[in-house]
Amino acid sequence: MIEHSWVSVSAPYTRPRSADQGDAWAEEAARHGQSGTHLLQEVVEGVAPDEVAELLQLSRGSRVIVRRRTVLLNDQPIEIADSYYPLTIAQGTRLAEHRKIRGGAVTLLAELGHEPRLAQEDVSARPATDEERRALELDENEWVLVLVRTLKTGDGTPVEITTIRMIAQGRHLRYETTL
Repeated sequence: MIEHSWVSVSAPYTRPRSADQGDAWAEEAARHGQSGTHLLQEVVEGVAPDEVAELLQLSRGSRVIVRRRTVLLNDQPIEIADSYYPLTIAQGTRLAEHRKIRGGAVTLLAELGHEPRLAQEDVSARPATDEERRALELDENEWVLVLVRTLKTGDGTPVEITTIRMIAQGRHLRYETTL
């Protein structure tokens, strides 16, 4: 479980990483003396959910590449993360392959000429669904925090939507903005 004093900052997850940097989540967990990793569940081409299509400025029914992951802390699931990419950006790239991406998807987006310059995040809380309770090993009445992150290029083009459903207990999210 995440300790109460652990404050999570989004910035490391929205910036490209250099070749000598490891996984942002593994580094964050290590700073707290813990072990963090991702389990890549699937990478598929599918129809974007309506909310995702709207955020990506695609028409309803548009196809996207989806990367689904379970985020672990000390081998315990704490988040379910689904990232969506327009086919025009992801098709035929490592984003569409079922393997981890060195440096992360944000680094690859930058390499492909789609460097994120703006991150918008919406956070809400709600009771966990049955699927979320199973995946996150939650009790029947527990809630999840839902973070929806939109990454956009400098011209405002959305290039990634990530939906993160996370255990609420012990979470503290911090947002820093440079103006």
